[in-house]
Amino acid sequence: MDNDNSVIYGLEFQARALAPQLAETEKIKFIIGTQSLKQANNQIHLVEFNEEISTIKTSVFHHSDGEIWKITTSPIDSLKLSTCYNSVINESSCIMKTAILKLPESENPNTIEELEVATKLDTSLFGNDVKITDFHPTESNKAVSVTENQIVLWDISGSEGKSILNIQLEGKHNPKFTTGKWNPHQNCNQFTTATETHLKTYDIRSGDLAWNIDGVHSQLLRDMDYNMNKQYYIATCGDDGFVRIWDFRQTNQPVFSRTDHSHWVWCVRFNHFHDQLLLTASSDARVLISSAASVSSENNESCITDETDGLETKQMLSDGPLQWCEHEDSVYCAEWSPAEPWVFASLSYDGRLLISRVKKSLKYQIML
Repeated sequence: MDNDNSVIYGLEFQARALAPQLAETEKIKFIIGTQSLKQANNQIHLVEFNEEISTIKTSVFHHSDGEIWKITTSPIDSLKLSTCYNSVINESSCIMKTAILKLPESENPNTIEELEVATKLDTSLFGNDVKITDFHPTESNKAVSVTENQIVLWDISGSEGKSILNIQLEGKHNPKFTTGKWNPHQNCNQFTTATETHLKTYDIRSGDLAWNIDGVHSQLLRDMDYNMNKQYYIATCGDDGFVRIWDFRQTNQPVFSRTDHSHWVWCVRFNHFHDQLLLTASSDARVLISSAASVSSENNESCITDETDGLETKQMLSDGPLQWCEHEDSVYCAEWSPAEPWVFASLSYDGRLLISRVKKSLKYQIML
């Protein structure tokens, strides 16, 4: 498929950090962080897409602390976001840091401002390589940071983050965390991590391991996402090119497994409204929307009508790729819009953002 269905926004610098503005449910908004090697040149772009007239409006902010590797946004406060960034210490060394920033209440299109630091997070005691800082799904005063071998639960109600709990990763040969994500189910008391090729989930009340799945991929596990509509289902993707869905009550094999990308898969996202739609991004420069209808919460409803021979029979949407868009470089992020279930954004390393729509024929297949 060509990109006729997409609106393109080009950045001046390379980029690999993209997040939807989770708490914004009226307007379609995404946030991008850049990766300029000149530390002071880095920026945060707030992009608003007007679906009716297919136009983009942007606000740009300085991020002079360093190149941004990860952005997350608060699901409760639309003005708060976190960045994980590479900060140069001296000529020969740099470390990854993290902070919680706040967008201004009102936009000033005439100036490029530095964002206010809402909460400083000092991770120096826990490691020099921060992978992600993720806001708690329901409690505005909590967040978790993941370093190479520790999980840190923060109280972020003040200007200085206070460590409430930290969990040390243990194992032979110094295993490392890759990323992490809150489980939106189980009363939001679990936090799931990617550790090399394994999933490990911890109870953040006690720090104990709640459940784990070993060997979810044969190579490095890159990303994961929970199905908001089926509480035991989690999607994973990795360097083996596979996208898998697991029921963590039965961990001996995945309930869904496909390899439709030709290189590493960096990102997987369930559509929050229609969970048979899986969005994936890969360094094969493609973004795919695939059907996982056979394991979705809608598998009795996601049907297409066949009226051949005058008979009306129901046929489930087939698993597999449904739609794709092409980039010219590796795609590290793709995200659904929380405000509009048929709109998604993808960001390639060359600094090109595509905001795309699910094609109408597919949309009607699912809805009718």
